Amino acid sequence: MRADRFTGRVAVVTGAASGLGRATAQGLSREGARVLLFDRNAEGLAVTLRACPGAVAVQGDVTSAADQARLASEARRMGPVTLLATSAGTIGSTVPLTELAEEDWDRLFDINVKGTWLTLRAILPLLREAGGGAVVTFASAAGLTGSPALPAYSASKAAVVMMTRSLARVHAGEAIRLNCVCPGSIDTPMLEETFASATSPEARLQREAEFRARHPLGRFGEAGEVAASVLFLLSDDAAFTTGVALPVDGGRLA
Repeated sequence: MRADRFTGRVAVVTGAASGLGRATAQGLSREGARVLLFDRNAEGLAVTLRACPGAVAVQGDVTSAADQARLASEARRMGPVTLLATSAGTIGSTVPLTELAEEDWDRLFDINVKGTWLTLRAILPLLREAGGGAVVTFASAAGLTGSPALPAYSASKAAVVMMTRSLARVHAGEAIRLNCVCPGSIDTPMLEETFASATSPEARLQREAEFRARHPLGRFGEAGEVAASVLFLLSDDAAFTTGVALPVDGGRLA
């Protein structure tokens, strides 16, 4: 990381209260950006805010158009916005697809797909006003290949991949780049949620072993490793890169 890569830039980060969103926000702040943090978790948001000097926090839900409008209004007050990372997401239920309740399906797609769309709808006009910028959405390795354990989650993240690629073509002429990261199993609260839902301690250990075995590097990733890839895609170092779905997955898709 370089201390000055984002000096003078304003960045919006959703899902900033924990995990990949917090790591991304901290990385942007360390490299000079002024960061606008967005999340519905007030306690976690406050922790991230303390770790990002000069940052501003807006509490809200990515699935709410009204909350997204408040986010856009605050972003406009902060100055020209040229960077966006949409990390808010959920892994959802781990039950088989044929047993998944309709409301659980709807909640998963509301957060992962609708939430990403609403954020893009709210913030992309600000990047256009600024004369260009860069966006990184958060998909998953499970959005690039089938996931027997998480078929609904896989479907939602595949939707994020194709939305990002489509918009990369739409906005290329406006000097706005859109890419997405596709993490494997990363040591975050979301991964812990998946393991905690196991029906017994033995089932949890088996699930952990199965998830770890998918990665040829033999371990789970760290949030900072994903954030480093996000910052690269947001930076001018990736000035000729758009429409990419970048696996950060320990070799899972190799």
